[in-house]
Amino acid sequence: MLRSRLIPVLLLRGKSFVKTVNFKKFSYIGDPCNTVRIFNELEVDEISILDILATRNNKEPNYELISEIASEAFMPLSYGGGIKTVDQAKRIFDLGIEKIILNSEGIKRPEIISEISEIYGSQAVTVSIDVKKSFFSKVQKIYTKCGTKATDLALAEWAQKCESMGAGEIMLNSIDRDGTWNGYEIDLYKDLSSKLSIPLIGIGGAKNIDSAKDLIKKANCSAAGVGSMVVFQKEGKGVLINYPEPSVINAKLHNKFDED
Repeated sequence: MLRSRLIPVLLLRGKSFVKTVNFKKFSYIGDPCNTVRIFNELEVDEISILDILATRNNKEPNYELISEIASEAFMPLSYGGGIKTVDQAKRIFDLGIEKIILNSEGIKRPEIISEISEIYGSQAVTVSIDVKKSFFSKVQKIYTKCGTKATDLALAEWAQKCESMGAGEIMLNSIDRDGTWNGYEIDLYKDLSSKLSIPLIGIGGAKNIDSAKDLIKKANCSAAGVGSMVVFQKEGKGVLINYPEPSVINAKLHNKFDED
C-alpha cells in the first residue's frame, strides 16, 4: 500500500507564488525559487505547482521559470498549467518535472491523457478536477479555466473516464473550500474515491495535520493537498512557509490510525 502523502500545492501567478480564496482574491506568498528552497529544508516529500493564469490567458508554460524551480528542488515536482500537447509535456518532463497535471485541456481534448500516458506511463499523468456546488442544488459542478467556466460533466463519470484514458491519479479541488481553513469536504472525496481504483488527492480547506488525517482516513484519499496551512502562520496571520515535522506526519498519516 502506498504511503499517505501531504502535498503542498503552490499556485503560480506570473513569476510569484500566491494563495487564493475560492479561486478569487489572492495573497502574495513569495518568490518561487526561494519558497522551494525553504521547503527543501523542511524535508517536504513532494510539491505540486499549478500555474493559474497560463490556460486562462491561453499561454504556454513558463519553461524558463519551471527550469529554475526544478533546479532548486530536492523533492519530486508535479506541474500543471498551459499544457496542450505531447511536445509541451515532453519539454516539462525534460526540465526535471516528474508528473504533469492536466485540467482544462483534458476536458477539451480527453485524448491528450492517453497520448501522454502511453509515452510516459500513467504514473506521470495527474488529472485535476475543480468543482463547486451549484447555486440551486448540492450537485458538484466541474469548472475549467481556473474556476471561471462551468461544464455539464458529471464528476464521477468524468473521473472514471480519466482513469480509463490512462490517468495515474485524480486531484480533486473544492472551489468552495479553497483557502477557507474550514476543513475538507469529506463526503465529496469519500464518494469519489469509492468509484475509482487509482489514487485520489483531495484539496481545499486544510487547516491542520488532523484535517489531513481525516481526509485520508475517512475519505480513503491517498494524499492531502495543502495550501494555506503551509504558507501562512495561521488563519488571518502573515506569510510563513512551514510544514509539519516528519515525526508528526509519520504519527498522524503513516502509523495505524487510532480508533475514534
